[in-house]
Amino acid sequence: MSPAGEVDYSARHDSFESWFQTPLGRSLLADQRACVDHHARALSGARQLQVAVSHRLPLASGTDFAQRVLTTPNWQSSIPDGVAVCDADELPFPGDSMDLVILHHTADFSPHPHQALREASRVLRGEGMMVLIGFNPFSLWGLRKLVSRHHGGPWGGRFLMKSRMEDWLRLLDFSVESSGSSFFQVPLQRAVLTDRKGVMERLCGNRFLPVGAYYCILAKKRVYSRLPRRPAWQGQKVITLPGRGAVGASRGYPEHRARGGRAVLKHKHVEEY
Repeated sequence: MSPAGEVDYSARHDSFESWFQTPLGRSLLADQRACVDHHARALSGARQLQVAVSHRLPLASGTDFAQRVLTTPNWQSSIPDGVAVCDADELPFPGDSMDLVILHHTADFSPHPHQALREASRVLRGEGMMVLIGFNPFSLWGLRKLVSRHHGGPWGGRFLMKSRMEDWLRLLDFSVESSGSSFFQVPLQRAVLTDRKGVMERLCGNRFLPVGAYYCILAKKRVYSRLPRRPAWQGQKVITLPGRGAVGASRGYPEHRARGGRAVLKHKHVEEY
């Protein structure tokens, strides 16, 4: 908890990332990858950005984009090139620089979900596409969150309503192209270990009932790219993206702070290329 009594969602990333290594987590991630691939397979452009829970959980890795960039909230020594360490509500990229932005449970685990959505809109070019994934509160997963006594894994995040996310997108001048829920598995680890479909999967597998564990929203930015002007943010916080190749946002930073023997990269250390 923060001093003001608010939940520090960013501190729960590690538990959520580890949960994806469980059978239920792997099953959910596989379903989400298939869903994102379905929406993004026909898209192409120069740059694709995923605001990720972790750099170990990439989505849409087979899309036809010249450059694919991931962000992760926590620095680790094993982070590869092409990964930027930053907060979701303060992305170190120029405005109108991305053709596709994927938000993977970003609002669920961001201290400032609305600002995170604004940042994603800022870096997305006009007529660019956004794929947004979040947990559905009107599901068995939402019910388990209400009754759960611990806040590990997905149960430590917000479960924001899909209608609220759609309203926020429309306020940012997006048009919602498609929206639906998916993954009708019950939120129990032992249920994944059996091959037989559960009751919820048999009843809701037709996808007509919006009670899936997560929703996936595909939206298009209806604001055309702005004329170039001097950015209002500090220059040293912005990565000038190359035309192709990886972004070395996690490499070669002269400044870091040790915390318990572990180097922690602060957002202000993202240098300009």
